[in-house]
Amino acid sequence: MDNSIVLIDDEPLFMDSVRRRLITSGFKNVRSEQDPKKAAALFKEGRSFDVALIDINMQGTSGIELLDVIKNTSPNTECLMVTAVNEANVAVECMKKGACDYLIKPISGDNLALAVKCALERKQVLDILHPRKKMTSTALTHVEAFRSIITRSPNVLKILNEAELHATSDIPVLITGESGTGKELLARAVHCLSSRAKFSFTPINMASITGSLFDAEFFGCTRGAFTGAEKARMGHLEQTNKGTLFLDEIGDLPLDLQGKLLRVLQEGEYLKLGTSKPQKTDVRFISATNADLDRFKDKGIFRKDLYYRLKGACLHLPPLRERKEDIPLLADKFLKEFSDGSGREGISEEAGILLMNYDYPGNIRELRSIIQLAVNLAQGRQISADSLPPHLRKRKPVARSYSQKEGSSVAPLEEVEKAHVLKAYEQTGRIKTQTAKLLSIGLNTLRRKLEAYGIA
Repeated sequence: MDNSIVLIDDEPLFMDSVRRRLITSGFKNVRSEQDPKKAAALFKEGRSFDVALIDINMQGTSGIELLDVIKNTSPNTECLMVTAVNEANVAVECMKKGACDYLIKPISGDNLALAVKCALERKQVLDILHPRKKMTSTALTHVEAFRSIITRSPNVLKILNEAELHATSDIPVLITGESGTGKELLARAVHCLSSRAKFSFTPINMASITGSLFDAEFFGCTRGAFTGAEKARMGHLEQTNKGTLFLDEIGDLPLDLQGKLLRVLQEGEYLKLGTSKPQKTDVRFISATNADLDRFKDKGIFRKDLYYRLKGACLHLPPLRERKEDIPLLADKFLKEFSDGSGREGISEEAGILLMNYDYPGNIRELRSIIQLAVNLAQGRQISADSLPPHLRKRKPVARSYSQKEGSSVAPLEEVEKAHVLKAYEQTGRIKTQTAKLLSIGLNTLRRKLEAYGIA
């Protein structure tokens, strides 16, 4: 896991133990700071971490004072307070100042990992509510060219960096990825960064090209070249000369037409219908597909020679379920697009949880449709869970918190209570003080119940 975590504790033995446990649990980017004043200076200098584990009782600067500094300088950092004393009034004070949880020493490895994981999940959900972060990367020289691609995913930013490098050449580019991941946006960005930017970018859906239309569409024709050709027509190759031809869904091109496209790639020339003189073309090809062309070529569905011609460079866009850190940014963009442009309606925390927990088989395109529908249903109000489609509302985490006994239509009472407690816990963003208040029970009672459920 690449999430950044900082441990702040003036007991080096305890801090080293916590650091080892976190690394063992898969959290690789863990920093330790024994001096609370140095830790405060880090945040004041602009450093930011996803999660901070802060000991409350430290010499010089208390953990609560440090919590104030962190929340004022890095409000997006989730803070977990750690203490050897279980005092409810201290816990309440920490929660009021913005801490997301309160851990009592000694902390087991499983409880520690779960608390950090919950803090990271809460951070993702709250980003839905306040997603004002912009895409930044020192690796990108021309950030403006990728303005239409909304991301802070390290994997996607790496792809954009590769695209930026490939844009300077005329090498053919093959963009792969599921439908709705933004393949055409990436192709346009490559074109805009290339030396061909002032010439045409022509997108073509190859799935719509039939055998009888291919020659006329791509090569053009002279007047009278065939029945119905009442005037001369320029084909895509002529129209896009010196520009970029984007072949979308290249995997759907019929096998008998693939050879014609291959000749253009190999020779840089073609025959316009009605003439016998080859025409030269200077076109850069960018292709895209949601199919497995590697498997297609092995099965003989796609020509190997064409495959290797098109795959000069390959860029793969991951599905949205593998870049969930982008959901808040995209949701905010679409909220502004379909509302009055400000996005001030916002998204409720419960709706945010549902959006983050969904896998989006239709990817970014599906998220856009979901937000459009939600804006319509909300009618200028905050987007709530009820504004989302039914198939998202059915995916509440609490729906998996218990299972009914086989053959029984009624769940045992303790399981109903557990489901009710966990539902409240999720609705409050896993903030124990708020959950206890919502359920009208004591904080210690809630802690005992959560411990019984295996949740620290």
